[in-house]
Amino acid sequence: MTGRHLCRPCHNREKAKGLGKYICQRCHLVIDEQPLMFRNDAYHPDHFSCTHCGKELTAEARELKGELYCLPCHDKMGVPICGACRRPIEGRVVNALGKQWHVEHFVCAKCEKPFLGHRHYEKKGLAYCETHYNQLFGDVCYNCSHVIEGDVVSALNKAWCVNCFSCSTCHSKLTLKNKFVEFDMKPVCKKCYEKFPLELKKRLKKLSDLTSRKAQPKSVDVNSA
Repeated sequence: MTGRHLCRPCHNREKAKGLGKYICQRCHLVIDEQPLMFRNDAYHPDHFSCTHCGKELTAEARELKGELYCLPCHDKMGVPICGACRRPIEGRVVNALGKQWHVEHFVCAKCEKPFLGHRHYEKKGLAYCETHYNQLFGDVCYNCSHVIEGDVVSALNKAWCVNCFSCSTCHSKLTLKNKFVEFDMKPVCKKCYEKFPLELKKRLKKLSDLTSRKAQPKSVDVNSA
């Protein structure tokens, strides 16, 4: 240290390094006795205390802006705690599932990728990305391929969003009360169907009749038994 001008904290750090000892994170002096370690930082045992109330801290201590606090004092400060890592959130907060999260810690329960502001889907207290929610639980709209969050229209052996269930030709909205015909696995309203070429309508009618017959249960003649 000869010929160097050092402030007291830097002087203490150089001194501790030379002695192979630690510097207390609270008073910045050399720790001669056995240090108390917390998150890789060293403290004099009597300096490991709450900045606000002075009580001796435990493993539940909370750190905020370089200062340590006991749990009650920290909670009174209103600083949100991340639901994943249980550490204070000083920057942007994600509010979801009744908890608060660091942006990078709010992740899909299946693939563990952060949502980073993208939409998530909740199920039994867990959050999922759209892909894995679909795979595990979802009714997926045949038209838009998104998870159906509201009412589901079940038609043509498929699921549809209410707003997506429409005539594939004129795009007018349909309900199950409207008459429609299946064409290319999609609904066609009666008005558009009437404009189809006669030959196509015959083929569609034949296909519809064949499908209906296959769906009907076969009758059994009890007298022949």
